[in-house]
Amino acid sequence: MEKKKEPSPISVVWGWAEKYHSKFYGSVVLAVLGVAGTMAAYFSIAAMIRILLENGDFSQCLPWCGLLLIGYLVKSVGSAWSTSMSHTATYYTLRDIRKKMLAKLSRVPMGTILDTPSGQYKTTIVDRVEGMEPTLAHLIPEMTANLLVPVAIAVYIFALDWRMGFASLVTTVIGMAIMSQSGKTYAVRWEGAVAVGKRMANAIIEYVGGIQVVKAFSQSAGSYKKYSGAVEENAQYYVDWMHDNQKYMSTMQTWTPSVLITVLPVGLLLWSHGSLSASDFFTIIVLSMGFAGPFLAALSFVDELAIVGANVKEINGILDSPELNRPEGKTSLSDEKICLKQVSFSYGNQDEKVLKGVNLTINLGTVTALVGPSGSGKSTIAKLIAGFWDVTEGNITLGGKDIKEIPLDQLNQEIAYVSQDNYLFDRTIRDNIRMGKLNATDAEVEAVAKAAGCDGFIRKLDKGYDTICGEGGGHLSGGEKQRISIARAMLKNAKIVILDEATASIDPENEAMIQKAISALTKGKTLIVIAHRLGTITDADNIVVVQDGHIEAQGTHEQLKENCPLYSKMWNSYLGVRDVA
Repeated sequence: MEKKKEPSPISVVWGWAEKYHSKFYGSVVLAVLGVAGTMAAYFSIAAMIRILLENGDFSQCLPWCGLLLIGYLVKSVGSAWSTSMSHTATYYTLRDIRKKMLAKLSRVPMGTILDTPSGQYKTTIVDRVEGMEPTLAHLIPEMTANLLVPVAIAVYIFALDWRMGFASLVTTVIGMAIMSQSGKTYAVRWEGAVAVGKRMANAIIEYVGGIQVVKAFSQSAGSYKKYSGAVEENAQYYVDWMHDNQKYMSTMQTWTPSVLITVLPVGLLLWSHGSLSASDFFTIIVLSMGFAGPFLAALSFVDELAIVGANVKEINGILDSPELNRPEGKTSLSDEKICLKQVSFSYGNQDEKVLKGVNLTINLGTVTALVGPSGSGKSTIAKLIAGFWDVTEGNITLGGKDIKEIPLDQLNQEIAYVSQDNYLFDRTIRDNIRMGKLNATDAEVEAVAKAAGCDGFIRKLDKGYDTICGEGGGHLSGGEKQRISIARAMLKNAKIVILDEATASIDPENEAMIQKAISALTKGKTLIVIAHRLGTITDADNIVVVQDGHIEAQGTHEQLKENCPLYSKMWNSYLGVRDVA
């Protein structure tokens, strides 16, 4: 079977810009119009030189002066309009690419996102997409224009004298030959630059994220080896690259504009032998000096062509990521009962299974607690129920439907998930709570905040509900962030609520109040709780003991104390810690 040919990076970029092709075509037309204006100016100068050399009648130059002025105006207007149009289309295209990438991330498994350093996503979505701007905004119209100018000049020189035409191209050919030596490794070099840039971005984000630990142990940016090493590697890579590349670039940029090196001696020789008129000779001198500038400008886009392949590859790395395949249309559910049947799961390509043949039924309107040692798999069960990943083996049903058959939007409406490290956005407290229900009124937001036990501390803040939380909720304490996250989940009013150690950051005094609020507000809902403080789940309808990826036992608190040694041991440990505290 013949292997399918991969589309070129340029065709991929052009496909992304499909909605704005008409604007790009318009920018090319305007760029060509600008070229026509440039050529009109060159031809006017050539004509005036011919008139002055042949009869010296300056009055005959006046019409050509007018044409030169018109050409300049056409060039200015055409170039400016072309640039404006191409940039408008480009920034709309970049916006659409970023929207596609963010929409894609909402459909890929959480594991894919969690296993990818956040610095890599930032680099791709911000830097690599921005790196497409020169290709789209400048390459299409400006490279077209910059190539047409020297081509038109060359054609005109060849029309005047073919020998001078070849003479005017010698230095350009030499420059291109030198340039080709540099271009052989450019794409590979750029891919290497992307790789070291990723490592540096990841190290910087890790350093900033862990700055408290770094300072606590009296380290600085220079002594934090992973950070300093990544920054040094990035700088050294570019220094080495430029060092190797500079000899070619300098030689090329010296040779290409030096067109008079060949035009003057060849022209003087032909003129002295009477085979080239003085007017043609001086006209060719003037025209040839306008040849190199646009040509070098066009060559500057060759770098962009080499870069675009690496950028497209990285962007497609996100756009082509495997995603959770879910249907589009809403499906009907018989009830909200949750069933796990022979569920096994492993992260990524790992052979070791985190869950091994788990069978569990969670009935509508009940409270189910998942307990067990750290790393036993209880949080993984909760995240699989929430649809963050697809199971490796077996299936999970909700209301009689496999969750793979439930659209993501519908599943998200059915389930509210609150974890220990829920994220708060750098917006007001009111906005963060309202994310649970975007059309909620201020009164609804404040009512649920009271129920979650956070109204009191919010009103003590300088700006109350309009206080900015800071990135990740950095302006608030851990307990305050958690209560706001719980309020947000409560406002969502989902039929199924999953609390993944959601009270871990809350002090015991406030935890009792939060537990009371959760009990009242989740009445009649299906509640799944993962808790390390066993005292908070003793009244659960069903306590599931998870050990080493399988269910060790399940039942009520009293049943498990009597019949499950692992639970009995955990309970005794909890009592011991509580008594010491």
